[in-house]
Amino acid sequence: MNILKNLFIEKCPKCKDTLVNKPNTLTTQIIKFCPNGHYEKEFHPALESYIEKHLT
Repeated sequence: MNILKNLFIEKCPKCKDTLVNKPNTLTTQIIKFCPNGHYEKEFHPALESYIEKHLT
C-alpha cells in the first residue's frame, strides 16, 4: 500500500519535501509549492498542462 501511496505524492526535485497546496479560490488553477521555496508547480485546466518553476 505504501508503494502506491508514494506514486501519487508530488515532491520537490531539490530537497525531496512534499509539495503543499497554495489556497486560491478565485481561479481554477491548482498551485503546489515547496515549503522551502525551491519549486512551484501550476496546473491550468483550460490548457490541460503543467507549468513548473524552479525558484532560487
